[in-house]
Amino acid sequence: MRGRCIVSQVIAGCAGAIATYVAMADHVGVLSSFAQTPAASAGLRSTELFNRTMDDVLGRRLTVRVIERDGGNGSAAHRHPGSHTVGYILEGSYEVKIDDGPLRSLKPGEVFYEAPNALHAVSRNASKTEPVKYLVIQVSDPAKPATVPE
Repeated sequence: MRGRCIVSQVIAGCAGAIATYVAMADHVGVLSSFAQTPAASAGLRSTELFNRTMDDVLGRRLTVRVIERDGGNGSAAHRHPGSHTVGYILEGSYEVKIDDGPLRSLKPGEVFYEAPNALHAVSRNASKTEPVKYLVIQVSDPAKPATVPE
């Protein structure tokens, strides 16, 4: 139980610190110097901002990405077996449904959380015409698959 509490605190602390850094860095022009080339796929772009093994947290990997989806873009139901995932909406509107929870339509400044192996039943841009941009922060067990389709 204590380990879960520590992991939760690490995730919350990292999410807040990284979101603040990304928001501030974008305003002063620093963000683009750290970003890796985006990976693009039919209306979906992912730019990795940070990726580091956390040796002092059981070898977990901390990654931070900015995801951009064109209007109407979404992904099929999936799971992240070894990852705690926090999403922070930057621009647009994002629809998300985790496990048996309600379908939520999130706006800029709102957050979602996925526990390891939770079903990410809905993951899509809520708009058919406008893009959505969100920050994804993950603390992952590198021994488990990153994503498993349903």
